[in-house]
Amino acid sequence: MATGRLGVGETLGALNTALGPGEPVWFKETRARHLRARDFLAPRPALQARFGDGQVPEHVVHAVAGLQGPGVAPVLRCELTPAGLALQLQRPAVFERVLGAVTAYAAPAAPAAPGPRVLLHCPALRGAPGALRLSQLRAVLVADHLARALRAHGASVRLVPAVRDPHMRTFLQQLRVDWPAASENAATGALRNLLLAELSPAPDGGALPPGVLGTVCLKEVMRERGCTAGYDPNVDKCLVTEDLLCVLAELQAAVRHWPGDGPPGLATAPDADADGCMALHVVSCEEEFQQQKLDLLWWKLDEQAPRTQKHLVCGPVKAASALMAPEYYELRQAQVCKAAALKRGRELSQDPTWTEVFSVLSAATIKFEMLSTAPQSQLLLALADGSISTKGTKSGTFVMYNCARLATLFEGYKHSREQGLYPTFPPVSSLDFSLLQDEGEWLLLFNGVLPFPELLSQTAALACAAPGLHATAHTEMMCKFLVQLSMDFSSYYNRVHILGAPSLLQEPRPHLFGQMFARLQLLRAVREVLHAGLATLGLPPLNHI
Repeated sequence: MATGRLGVGETLGALNTALGPGEPVWFKETRARHLRARDFLAPRPALQARFGDGQVPEHVVHAVAGLQGPGVAPVLRCELTPAGLALQLQRPAVFERVLGAVTAYAAPAAPAAPGPRVLLHCPALRGAPGALRLSQLRAVLVADHLARALRAHGASVRLVPAVRDPHMRTFLQQLRVDWPAASENAATGALRNLLLAELSPAPDGGALPPGVLGTVCLKEVMRERGCTAGYDPNVDKCLVTEDLLCVLAELQAAVRHWPGDGPPGLATAPDADADGCMALHVVSCEEEFQQQKLDLLWWKLDEQAPRTQKHLVCGPVKAASALMAPEYYELRQAQVCKAAALKRGRELSQDPTWTEVFSVLSAATIKFEMLSTAPQSQLLLALADGSISTKGTKSGTFVMYNCARLATLFEGYKHSREQGLYPTFPPVSSLDFSLLQDEGEWLLLFNGVLPFPELLSQTAALACAAPGLHATAHTEMMCKFLVQLSMDFSSYYNRVHILGAPSLLQEPRPHLFGQMFARLQLLRAVREVLHAGLATLGLPPLNHI
């Protein structure tokens, strides 16, 4: 049997190469009705643009049908249809390759080069939770998810600021946000000396307000750096305060004294070259103007400030009521408890066995709400409790519910096996995956398990190469993926009886055992992918709801 992880990207690349020079034309099908007949399609209009009359040369069709290579999925057939050139994979072989190496598909694709050093700065975390607006909470959750995704893909990430307010630390723990804490401010002496040489005198010789050290002109920094694209034209003078100096000192210390917390080969010595580090400031739209001033001041005062500073600006959050972040959390927690009480027919909020479940569900509800929309876009929050039910298909609660269903399924198999009702799980290499004939099984593998490593890589991808101030990220992709995977699993689970009835399995019908174990191995892969996806959101799997 061939080895090596199959990849959607590798397969698409080989398909496009087989068609000859030109723009990529192939795409992967995702809809169930299309997957009944094909897995990849080169649309007819694209073929007409490539080949003139739309007639694909016979030798090209043969080349596609015989496609092979590292990471390329085995092809069953390729034929010209009214929709275009349709390709179907050898599905039993794909099942065998993927389900024989489940762990490999629950991890990101190996990066081509060592990951970067990223200083991830979220200024919203400098205050107390009671002052945290919903737009700032969104920035915090985006930064946390992005840090996890970057680290999973090999980047060395430093998080700033260290949280000093004890109430903020507690609030972040409730949200399953992993962020460093500290008790003291960074030393500002070196920066203060540099600042004194740059300060402008107070206007008209007057006295400066308490805590204000002076003003610094920033226009010249923009001209020197050639970075005016994206900066607000009103950025001119910066009023430097003691607090602002402490912020700069912490950023400076984070870059100059980088811990060896990255993968092998990425650990960096103190006083590392600023060229090797990118500062990414994750800010709400209300914070961006002040952060622009801070960028320029850092460059002005510190020759070792990162050459590249980018802003990931999170769009506004609109809600019917003006809530601060802790009030929003309390609202969602109360709604989660209410939904559980309605489902179970009794009050559970005071039951200690459910405390952790409600805590995870509350965090999941908020994270899926805040992260399912592209971070740059405006977010509209529906505060009513209709989205909290496990029967809704768009919420974090729904995803966690299906996570628990998977746990219950495997616990049921384990319990029945211990009672002697089912045999021990056989070696995966002995399973017959040709018994997986249901279209829901192919949906779970082809749309869920197979593309997951590339999804992890895309989640960690930052569009920072373009000139200018702003970066874009795709932190919404993971939530959307997990919701769709949960929908596909739920549909399959409701329709197909996974564990065969023991009375039937005890009859001489070995194919029933074989089909059951093939299905269980597929759902093992789904469970691994689901858990890995939740880990990038800081959410632990649940065993019951």
